[in-house]
Amino acid sequence: MSSTVTIVGSLGRDPELRFTQSGLGIVNFSVAVNRRKKVGDEWEDETCWFNVSAWRELAENVAASMSKGDRVIVTGHMQESSWEDKDGNKRTKMELVADAIGAEMRFAQVEVARTQRTTREDRGGQQSMGDNEEPF
Repeated sequence: MSSTVTIVGSLGRDPELRFTQSGLGIVNFSVAVNRRKKVGDEWEDETCWFNVSAWRELAENVAASMSKGDRVIVTGHMQESSWEDKDGNKRTKMELVADAIGAEMRFAQVEVARTQRTTREDRGGQQSMGDNEEPF
């Protein structure tokens, strides 16, 4: 069972949209979460970076709507991935897999444009390879 994580920050780079071989969209981007704390008489800024991914329609909508510097709210769960690099070293990374992403509207206004919802039949009735590989 995983816990829900919510972060509020700024996109550190433009979202990168890719598609699986079967056409399932996945987007990756980073979010910088800034925190200000007082150390003695001085204020210090601290930045924590999160790698974020989203799937399907959420991925496509994020790629079409957001860009570097935009303030966002991301809710999802943390997922750990492990692999071996070309030199045989074990590598691990943590990633926030998004269930929902929205604009943080303290310093911005947005205009909502609804998209047409697609079904498996709209995609030719095919079950995509990614449908079974998704982390959620």
